[in-house]
Amino acid sequence: MKPLANTDLIKTPLILKITAFTLISITFFYLGKHWSNGGYQQLLFFSTPQNSISISPNNDRPFNITPLVSLNQSDQPLTDQATTISPPPDESPLPDPNRTSGIIDSDGKMSDDFEAGEFDPDIAENWGNGSEIESGSKDIRFRAERYELCPVSMREYIPCLDNVKAIQRLKSTEKGERFERHCPEKGNELNCLVPPPKGYRPPIPWPQSRDEVWYSNVPHSRLVEDKGGQNWISKAKDKFTFPGGGTQFIHGADKYLDQISEMVPDIAFGRHTRVVLDVGCGVASFGAYLLSRNVMTMSIAPKDVHENQIQFALERGVPAMVAAFATHRLPYPSQAFELIHCSRCRINWTRDDGILLLEVNRMLRAGGYFAWAAQPVYKHEQVLEEQWEEMLNLTTRLCWELVKKEGYIAIWRKPLNNSCYLSRDTGAKPHLCDSDDDPDNVWYVDLKACISRLPENGYGANVSMWPSRLHTPPDRLQSIQYESFIARKELLKAENKFWSETIAGYVRAWHWKKFKLRNVMDMKAGFGGFAAALIEQEFDCWVLNVVPVSGSNTLPVLYDRGLLGVMHDWCEPFDTYPRTYDLLHAAGLFSVERKRCNMSTIMLEMDRMLRPGGRAYIRDSLDVMDELQQIARVMGWEATVRDTSEGPHASYRILTCDKRLLRP
Repeated sequence: MKPLANTDLIKTPLILKITAFTLISITFFYLGKHWSNGGYQQLLFFSTPQNSISISPNNDRPFNITPLVSLNQSDQPLTDQATTISPPPDESPLPDPNRTSGIIDSDGKMSDDFEAGEFDPDIAENWGNGSEIESGSKDIRFRAERYELCPVSMREYIPCLDNVKAIQRLKSTEKGERFERHCPEKGNELNCLVPPPKGYRPPIPWPQSRDEVWYSNVPHSRLVEDKGGQNWISKAKDKFTFPGGGTQFIHGADKYLDQISEMVPDIAFGRHTRVVLDVGCGVASFGAYLLSRNVMTMSIAPKDVHENQIQFALERGVPAMVAAFATHRLPYPSQAFELIHCSRCRINWTRDDGILLLEVNRMLRAGGYFAWAAQPVYKHEQVLEEQWEEMLNLTTRLCWELVKKEGYIAIWRKPLNNSCYLSRDTGAKPHLCDSDDDPDNVWYVDLKACISRLPENGYGANVSMWPSRLHTPPDRLQSIQYESFIARKELLKAENKFWSETIAGYVRAWHWKKFKLRNVMDMKAGFGGFAAALIEQEFDCWVLNVVPVSGSNTLPVLYDRGLLGVMHDWCEPFDTYPRTYDLLHAAGLFSVERKRCNMSTIMLEMDRMLRPGGRAYIRDSLDVMDELQQIARVMGWEATVRDTSEGPHASYRILTCDKRLLRP
């Protein structure tokens, strides 16, 4: 048989079939790869038990949602200020949240070296005051009205405290009424984006920020002029520095705290004493140095002539709120604080039958301490000695025990129960509050010149030592008005477990450990499970837990667990300066509050409170997600809707937002 030539071999039917099949396979492979990359979303895989998230290899690639954009939606109103934008599909790709945009590197992977607060061209944006915002996608083109920047004069605007017209209409201001909340009337709410000061920089990270902050972020020098000799604050080149002193402790807060500990060892900072209120806090050095002793201090001061005290405190990374002792109860529950401190806080505690000290008594835990560092304690002048005698008389009638007086500090202790109050002479003043008075009812409630009764069952008096109290269901869990009347301990434990697993998932999937968060707000805190999970994960941050007035008042439980909390109505602005939080967390907030107020109003308030480079995590139902994402975009936020750990068919989504630095 004659052997086949090479050309004959190639022409055989078998070889031709193999070659054709190979060519067809390669063609379909490339067509399929191109089709899948360009036309379909990427897949996310979830492991529910640990709330872990596994990201598809195709995750970081862009996708075309042009066919999903409905052209007839472009003229539908979104809010008073913005028009509706067609949303992306429910199941979004999951880029690394430490970036603020969807840019990928040359390998098609998201870079993971972004650190929150570092401004780069992707975060800073020339916003101006144009009327429209346009999609940055090449595949989608839409236009929508966007929120304008407020005037530069509003860069430190606090709506309910800067309402000049309302303050001018007050009949009297002698009791400090001008320092209380006077919110804009309906129709006059904030409707623009509060701009940063010129030269705004990323905040100095904690713990360095305890001792220094950028001058350009809080450009006010009056405190340096007024308090420079008292070791509060000084200015060096482009920074403010905080030596740690105060009016009554010019040699430093640490030595001052040591003195208090030696005077009353039972105070036991970080064990028995976990939550403290510092009244008239200055720049909050007292609270700043207590943090190293495992103590959370709510530092409060009014927005008065000592301008920007609270803004300095929050810029430093210390818990603080603008608040004043005037005519209304403060937004904290009864028996909240183990120690209440006043160092030259310039408050006349004995005025009006001691009504202001009675408010201290309401908030002070049974067996808790009041520390007063002031001139009447130690100066031998007739007027000051008379003030000291008035204070002694009032505290005696309050059944407080003067535990120790040393140097310029006096420390009293509140009784553990009502027995002393009940044993006083008939008609003694201040009298006990009526039995139907709720000492935890605090939202716009007038001060009362009466002694708040302690619970007869001892609730609130016996909390566990820190840190065990964080996970120990407190007695007062049973006394709050809550939807469930049984199994409340199980509800608290379930919430703890849910947030513990959820935050662990955030840490793994979204690299939260690389996010330098310090000031955190949980806008609908429940029992405080979110804050407890951050402590469990050893984040070096603090959380202000907000309990909305529209829900159950869980504030007593939060404080019994050793957490900070405040009551608030989210239909109104919050009492803090602009740009004071790194992270805002809202779970289930908007689906509830939209029945009472406009969601865009809450979102604009979130923008006011959030620092450029900061983040908002909103977990809520599907029916609010589209509108929230659209509002976020017209505010200039980078916003992405993501699936929860339950997968793409769950009834909830997570909206993750990054706030840009908007330049005029």
